[in-house]
Amino acid sequence: MKKIAVYGKGGIGKSTTVSNLSAALAEKGYTVMQIGCDPKADSTINLHRDENKQTVLDLIRARNKDVTLDEMVTKGYNGVLCVEAGGPTPGLGCAGRGIVIALQALDDRNAYGIYKPDFVFYDVLGDVVCGGFSMPIREGYADKVFILTSGEAMAIHASMNIAVAVETFQKRGYAKLGGVIVNRRNVKDEDEKIEKLCEDASTHVVGTLDFSKTVQEADEMHRTVLEAFPDSDAADMYRRLADNLIREL
Repeated sequence: MKKIAVYGKGGIGKSTTVSNLSAALAEKGYTVMQIGCDPKADSTINLHRDENKQTVLDLIRARNKDVTLDEMVTKGYNGVLCVEAGGPTPGLGCAGRGIVIALQALDDRNAYGIYKPDFVFYDVLGDVVCGGFSMPIREGYADKVFILTSGEAMAIHASMNIAVAVETFQKRGYAKLGGVIVNRRNVKDEDEKIEKLCEDASTHVVGTLDFSKTVQEADEMHRTVLEAFPDSDAADMYRRLADNLIREL
């Protein structure tokens, strides 16, 4: 089982990227589980198109220990196993704490042992690497961390902060930095900025995603590109990224 956490600046396209990666790996015959670690609970929406999917925290608040694993995990496109951690009631509680509760609930019900995924993705909120948001990389849930970035200044800044945090956790025996995934925004000197980031963070580019209107169209349909436009160049782009990821692991 390969356990992967994906971090990056909010709005950089983590959920779109992870969902398409999940779909591409499932297409290759792998069993994939995607866990959304964001209170917005929208990580897996392109895989199952259910805007009203109950989160793990919703279920626990309603029924506590009576919640079953089948209720927490739903199957999406190509059989991808979808989980949304969820968050606290607005204005109450800590969003990071919600991730802790959700992951522990999956552990308590032996989710990984029962479903036996080949790949587990943790799609983590924004560039926050503290408290509960660091749990995927500091409690043994993830083996590798991949940073999604563009050449935009704030994305680069967030990526460097994440890399520093991962290095700190790695020294304690936790997850390692696997590399950078570039989601191009076609900004000035983008390649040079990414190269400098990799040099400063002692890492490398795992794969590059070109800006694509096809990806935007699929997002608007709440579908992965591989489902909506399977024969498109954009779908092949995610397939290549999946191949790169397999080689990295």
